[in-house]
Amino acid sequence: MAAIHWHQPRYRRRHNAVQALSDAGNHFLATLGEWRRRNRERAELAALDDRMLKDIGLTRVDAEFLSNKPFWRE
Repeated sequence: MAAIHWHQPRYRRRHNAVQALSDAGNHFLATLGEWRRRNRERAELAALDDRMLKDIGLTRVDAEFLSNKPFWRE
C-alpha cells in the first residue's frame, strides 16, 4: 500500500474540497449569527419608548423604519 504524500494532486484536491466545505459552513453559521443579532437588536429598538429614542437621537418613525427592515438587510 502506497503512503499518501502531501504533494500528491489527488490529496490536494480532496483537501481543498474539504477546506472549501469547512469555509462555507463557517460562513453560513456566521451569517445566521448576524441575522439573529439584527433581529434581536431590531426587536429591542422597537421596544424603546420615545424618551429612550430621543436619548439616542431617533424618532419613533426612525425606530419603526429600522425595526421593520428584514433581518437580512443591513
